[in-house]
Amino acid sequence: MDQIIEYFSNLNPVLGALYATLFTWGVTALGASSVFLFKSMSRMALDGMLGFTGGVMVAASFWSLLSPAIEMSAGEGFAKVMPSAIGFGLGALFIFAIDKVLPHLHINFKEEDAEGIKTPWRRTTLLTLAITLHNIPEGLAVGVLFGGVAAGIPEASVAGAVVLAFGIGLQNFPEGIAVAMPLRRSGISRFKSFWYGQLSAIVEPIASVIGALAVTFFTPILPYALAFAAGAMIFVVVEEVIPETQLDKYTDIATLGFIGGFIIMMMLDVALG
Repeated sequence: MDQIIEYFSNLNPVLGALYATLFTWGVTALGASSVFLFKSMSRMALDGMLGFTGGVMVAASFWSLLSPAIEMSAGEGFAKVMPSAIGFGLGALFIFAIDKVLPHLHINFKEEDAEGIKTPWRRTTLLTLAITLHNIPEGLAVGVLFGGVAAGIPEASVAGAVVLAFGIGLQNFPEGIAVAMPLRRSGISRFKSFWYGQLSAIVEPIASVIGALAVTFFTPILPYALAFAAGAMIFVVVEEVIPETQLDKYTDIATLGFIGGFIIMMMLDVALG
């Protein structure tokens, strides 16, 4: 890990954000490639992996985003926490607005439960768009941290950004499986299932570069931007990830997966970030 951090330290931070999220995209593709080996996966395993994803996202939201945002804000008391509170709320509202407009279908929901504007789009497209919605704040979070490094903010470190990207990559593996496997099980070809699975993470490099450039040119927005990404991630977990794990009899497995994901991300961030 030290060698990886040193490598990224020598890169332009915007380029570092791009490379880091190309890695997270690649891990998603690796997870989606499991359809070439298996046609289906048990609901228990899928719920456990989705729970793990939620745990990683919640831990990353606090340890990698909210805590640094509060630390780097000036003032005392309410003045110190206001940028994070405002950014967190705006991030949640941003995903809320997209959720109401973008047609999408959660993994374990029926086709008639699709959300957003009604369209004739197929289930494959709607499932892919649902996970794509997950990945916008993840890519943004990595980019904002790298942007903070470019701006010379002490609380934003290359190590923290790399650890965050690693943690997101870790939970992207089951996300790739969670998109591709249901498609494969419904009769779609292996290649198409893989294609849609990896495609769901293509937004991460795009969002990361946008986030890094925004913070680089407008340094004062960094605490707002970090909290914005955290609010967006928490909204996704509460509104989408957790409900998807509560529709069958494996809720305890999903909860244990959540706890495991939270512990792993917390340890990575505190020990390495």
